[in-house]
Amino acid sequence: MPRGGARATSGPAPDPNALRRARKSDAAGWRTLPAEGRTAPTPEFPLEDVQPREWDLWRELWTRPQAIMWEENGLAFEVALFARTLARAEGHKPRTEDAKLARQYLESLGLTAPGMARLRWKIAPTNEDDSPTPTSSPKASPRRRSARDRLKVVPHDSGT
Repeated sequence: MPRGGARATSGPAPDPNALRRARKSDAAGWRTLPAEGRTAPTPEFPLEDVQPREWDLWRELWTRPQAIMWEENGLAFEVALFARTLARAEGHKPRTEDAKLARQYLESLGLTAPGMARLRWKIAPTNEDDSPTPTSSPKASPRRRSARDRLKVVPHDSGT
């Protein structure tokens, strides 16, 4: 087991709303992905002997918002390996290694909330007018004040 030192997934995930924004790692900024996902045709499966479950997962994965970035970054092979690993993990006699590897792929491909935060991807809000807003809900809890809300401007007296 490795000891000490920083890991790729150590520490909290980046937060686009953090108060301190002058970090070197934020130079590239955040990418907002469209909520409707990728609408282009599904790419060809890059691995040999595709199984029906792998093909179903492959087609579904390429409709997600993250697929826009996979296509931009040329990650078709990685997505295919994830589909194959997930199909095996769901299979009749799943292996623990396949489940662990599928979980790692979920994170590295931005399919989990922490994975998206580490990759600095956000999904745009949907444009559905009939969806309830958080403030319109009668059971919505009051918004907690942030550190920025608690700051107060103190007038400077230059006359003394």
